[in-house]
Amino acid sequence: MTDISSEQSETPVPGGNLPELSVSELSQALKRVVEGSFEHVRVRGEISGFKKAASGHLYMALKDENAVLDAVCWRGVAGRLALVPEDGMEVVATGRLTTYPSRSRYQVVIESLELAGEGALLKLLEDRRRKLAAEGLFDQDRKRPLPYLPEVIGVVTSPTGAVIRDILHRLADRFPRRVLLWPVLVQGETAAAQVAAAIEGFNRLAPGGKVPRPDLLIVARGGGSLEDLWAFNEEVVVRAAAGSEIPLISAVGHETDTTLIDFASDRRAPTPTAAAEIAVPVRAELLANVIDRTRRMVAATGRLLEERRVRVEGLARGLPDPVRIFEEKAQRLDDRAERLANAAANLLERRRARLAEIFAGLIHPERQLRLAARDLERLEVKRRLPQVWQRFCKDRESKIEALGRILESISHKNVLKRGFVLVHGPKGLVTQAKAVTPGLELELEFADGRAKAVGGAGAAAGAGRKPKPGRKAGPGDDTQGSLL
Repeated sequence: MTDISSEQSETPVPGGNLPELSVSELSQALKRVVEGSFEHVRVRGEISGFKKAASGHLYMALKDENAVLDAVCWRGVAGRLALVPEDGMEVVATGRLTTYPSRSRYQVVIESLELAGEGALLKLLEDRRRKLAAEGLFDQDRKRPLPYLPEVIGVVTSPTGAVIRDILHRLADRFPRRVLLWPVLVQGETAAAQVAAAIEGFNRLAPGGKVPRPDLLIVARGGGSLEDLWAFNEEVVVRAAAGSEIPLISAVGHETDTTLIDFASDRRAPTPTAAAEIAVPVRAELLANVIDRTRRMVAATGRLLEERRVRVEGLARGLPDPVRIFEEKAQRLDDRAERLANAAANLLERRRARLAEIFAGLIHPERQLRLAARDLERLEVKRRLPQVWQRFCKDRESKIEALGRILESISHKNVLKRGFVLVHGPKGLVTQAKAVTPGLELELEFADGRAKAVGGAGAAAGAGRKPKPGRKAGPGDDTQGSLL
């Protein structure tokens, strides 16, 4: 028999010599190892899944064809980056490697970011140029003409470089103007924001204020590499230049350097010195031009006056003698005055004769009054005739109604209503009893209609007999007769 308990006690326990660690302890140990071994690294890769959190931190991933590495850039560093991260951008990130224990991941904490090579910069520059051009920021119809001789010129550049000295020197040589300098950084992480703020700040100045509003802006910087001039390729600078209400000259780099602000500005100058030459004319040349134009104008005026004098003299030779003209006009005036006096007397005589003729045809006023009175009387009769006729009709209507009432009162129909009956025979109305014979067909007319009847046998016999006083006819008394 095999002792199972003894066999189990002799079997070795797995991991019996290893210390037992919690998940947090193991994560912290890994974190120390990773951060100690990769305290400072430079990683090259393509940005993917870029996003900016509400806190200001930047989150992204760096990838190549075989692997992906998470990356984070804290808010305090993100504001100092030399470029704005975008998906698809190939960059070189400098920072330190660390772990994120909550998700068992390792990630690089970015401390600086730069594009990976000039080719990537050029590709990014071309992509951005196409994007802004599609929005119309580079259209020619947006560009404004520059003022011929601005009173105030605003310059956006570094206050310590040679650029501002070259501009001031060239302006002093050509045509001294008042210059306002807005000092900015022209290279570095915050340069783009400062340049854009300077352009917008000049535009916000109110005309006629304490600080004069420039008539022209110059954004200038000396030469440098593509990376050095990159601030003038940033979108914020390009949009500020395109939105400027003040005409703007871009003078960034040397003649062969091209930045995106050159496309958005109203005029591009190959150098800052050339920008000053574009901004103002040469005073000496302008004075010489004014003097030359003045001389030419005086000479032209003299020639014009001489031509006009010769022409007037030629025209004067063709005119008659003014004295003779006045004499003829005076004689004609005397003749017209004499004729006018006679014409006035003749006119009055003709008007007097015409007035007498018209007066003879007028009707005497008394006769006019009589005729008017007669017409007025006729008019009054015509006006009162409808009223008289209306009263006449009402009177006749009242009389007819009265006669109708009288006729109605003596009508036999009212008598019938009191119980009397009309007897109609074949020959008409029966008014005597002797006219009623036995068997005679009669028609009795009552107030509400007529009824048929036949004459009785004793009708004619008792027609002229009167009943004796004190005797009343009973129901069987036939002395009176019956009509029924």
